[in-house]
Amino acid sequence: VDESELLTVPDGWKEPAFTREDNPKGLLEESSFATLFPKYREAYLKECWPLVQKALGEHYVNAALDLIEGSMTVTTTKKTFDPYAIIRARDLIKLLARSVPFEQVFRILQDDIACDIIKIGSLVRKRETFIKRRARLLGPKGSTLKALELLTNCYIMVQGNTVSALGPFSGLKEVRKVVLDTMKNIHPIYNIKTLMIKRELAKDPELRTQSWERFLPKFKRKNLKKRKEPKKKNTKKEYTPFPPPQPESQIDKELASGEYFLKERQKKRKKMEEIKAKQADAIKKRQEERNKAFIPPKEKPAVKTKKASTEKKIDIEAIKEKVKNAKKKKLGALPEEEVKLKMAVDEKKKRK
Repeated sequence: VDESELLTVPDGWKEPAFTREDNPKGLLEESSFATLFPKYREAYLKECWPLVQKALGEHYVNAALDLIEGSMTVTTTKKTFDPYAIIRARDLIKLLARSVPFEQVFRILQDDIACDIIKIGSLVRKRETFIKRRARLLGPKGSTLKALELLTNCYIMVQGNTVSALGPFSGLKEVRKVVLDTMKNIHPIYNIKTLMIKRELAKDPELRTQSWERFLPKFKRKNLKKRKEPKKKNTKKEYTPFPPPQPESQIDKELASGEYFLKERQKKRKKMEEIKAKQADAIKKRQEERNKAFIPPKEKPAVKTKKASTEKKIDIEAIKEKVKNAKKKKLGALPEEEVKLKMAVDEKKKRK
């Protein structure tokens, strides 16, 4: 037999169920698990608790509901032969406490069904961002969640800070990946597309043993946020061991210009002259701005009109004749030829 045949599971193969013959003596010790439930689940649990006891009773596991403490407890009995039944019962009460309906929860008691509770509350810092990303996982009118359920064959319940998933092991693995990626700001539609391609590839028996990397899409981020550059960039100056030169004082400047040796009267006169020079420049500029309104605009060069071509001579006599004929005719009256024809027809009718 080839090694590849030994590694692959044949289609339609199912693991045999665990029976009393596998463990005839039962369990030596009693095990129990308890979990708390919120106040709003109390009314629903009251209604469905007889069904829970009946489902667990088939596996010889006792279930107790304490409404005062707000807790659910499951314990094994002497008749319990399956050691994993108590783990399944623990998962059952956990899912019931997390708002999963009983119609879906009782499936956990099957051998090929498992559950996964993904905590998403601590993955995002800001509460507003967390709510947006959780809503993205649901999609418009729950369409994204429904598509994910169909592709993974799992039941998914988004409630508060957790996501409860119930289904086969392979599907739970995919659900966890999609949920964590969504909370890391990767849109679930990308993972859904990949799952759809994988589903089609799994139908081909030749591709089962090959790598699917070449078929799967590779998504790249397009809208990367660029770091905002500051308006004023501080450029570092080259390091020099020598200190900068000492700036010149007001006295040094006056000594260099020779103003230091002038008398007070001369200094005042010089300042006044500088002020008057500045004022004269300002007045000149202001006058130029005002005079702009009186400068006439440049006129466009006159276009020479072309002389009417005298090649085609107009026949004035013919036009005069047409006008005379038109004056003779009365408005709405028939021409003379048509009138004569009409008169002749009327005479023939009279004779007849």
